[in-house]
Amino acid sequence: MRVTWAAGTLTFRLDPEDEITGKAADGYPVKLATNSCTITNVPDDAHPDLFAVAAWTVVAPWTRRRIVFDRAVSAELARALHDGWGVEAGPVGADPRPAGGTLAISYSGGADSVAAAVVYPDAPFVHFRRAPHPRVPNRWPHYRSDVLARLARQTGRPLTEVRSDLEYTLAEPRPGYPEHHAVAAGALLNADRLGLGGLAFGYEIGSRWLGGGRYLHRFTPDNPMWAPHGMWGRLFAAAGVHIVLPVGGVSEAVTMRLALGSELAAQVRWCLQGTGGPCRTCAKCLYKELIQAAVERRPLDTPLTADHPRARKWLRPPPYGGQEMVEYGLARIPGIEDTLFADCLEYFEASEESTSWLDHCYPPALAEIPEPWRAQAVSFMTAQVGLMTEKEIHRVETWGS
Repeated sequence: MRVTWAAGTLTFRLDPEDEITGKAADGYPVKLATNSCTITNVPDDAHPDLFAVAAWTVVAPWTRRRIVFDRAVSAELARALHDGWGVEAGPVGADPRPAGGTLAISYSGGADSVAAAVVYPDAPFVHFRRAPHPRVPNRWPHYRSDVLARLARQTGRPLTEVRSDLEYTLAEPRPGYPEHHAVAAGALLNADRLGLGGLAFGYEIGSRWLGGGRYLHRFTPDNPMWAPHGMWGRLFAAAGVHIVLPVGGVSEAVTMRLALGSELAAQVRWCLQGTGGPCRTCAKCLYKELIQAAVERRPLDTPLTADHPRARKWLRPPPYGGQEMVEYGLARIPGIEDTLFADCLEYFEASEESTSWLDHCYPPALAEIPEPWRAQAVSFMTAQVGLMTEKEIHRVETWGS
C-alpha cells in the first residue's frame, strides 16, 4: 500500500498482495470502492505520525505486508504498525510526536457520546460529518449528517467540525467507516492544532469489555480495537493521542440516564434518519427505545410490531448484539410480554437482581484511562454511578462463559 496526502485528500494505491475485499479489526468483511477520500478543515502541517494514523484508519483492511507513506514517520509509529498488524511501514526518520495536554471528545451526539461529554464537561468536541464523494454515488441518502451536525453546534461546546467522504471508500456492505477508528481521522489531523493528548470516545462496557455488537459475545479484556494495550490503542499512543473511554466501564442504561439527565439532553440523537426527531422505525431507534423504556420504568413506545421486518431478529434465538441490554430491558419494562420482544423472554431468566450489575461501573475500565484524565473519571463514576461489587465484577468477567 502506498499513500499520499495533498490538501486534505488521501490517495492510496494497492500493492499486488493487497486485497480489494478485506476485514476490519472486528473481523467484518469490507470491500473497497475507490482509492481516494478528502478530509476538510485540517491543517497541512500536522505531524507526519498523525497523517500516518489517519491514513491507516482508512486503508488498514486492505493492506497486507507493507505501507509506504509520502513523508517519514517515527520509529515508534512504525513499530506499532509492525507489532499490531505485521506490516512494514516507512520511510522512518521523524521524531515522535509528544502528547499534548488536551482531551477532546469524538462527538456523535448519541447517548453514549453525550455521556462521555458529561464526564468531562470542559472538553472540546470534534464532530465527524459525512460529505458527498465526487465520484461515488450516495446509496444511503436517508443518513442525515446535516441534522447531527446542527445538533452538535447547538451544544455550546467548543466544536471542530470535520467533513469527509471517507465512508464512500466502502463498496460493501454500505457507506461507512473502513475501521471504527476512521471517525477519528479528522481529530487526528487536528491534534497539533488542538494540543490533543487524548481523544475520548463514547464506547461503553458492551463495546469494550463484553464483545458486543457484530463480534465476540464474551468477556474481551484484550479487545483489539479499544484496549489501550491492543493494536489500535498502541498505535494512537505512538502518535501522542491516547484513546480514552470515559464510559467504558458502564452500560448503555447508565449512558442513557446520564445523557438524558444532562444539560445536553435536547441535543441527544442516536437516530441517523430522523429530521425533527428520531424516526422511531429504524433498528437503532427500536434498540435505544428498549433501553430508554427500561431506564424510565415505562412501557415500550414503538410503532413497530412483531410482524415488521425489523422485528425479525428478535423472533430468533440469541445471541443478540447488545444482549446484556436486552436482558436489562426484559427485566424492567412493564408489559414487555405484550410487545415484539415477547419471544425473547423464552431465552432468558432476567430479573432486576440478575441485571443490577449493569447499573454500576466496572473499576478496571477506570484504571485504563490515562493518568492526566483518570482522577476526574474516577470521581465522577464513584459519585454519580457507583462502582461494582466483587460479585458484579465477577459477572462481567464471566460474561459469555
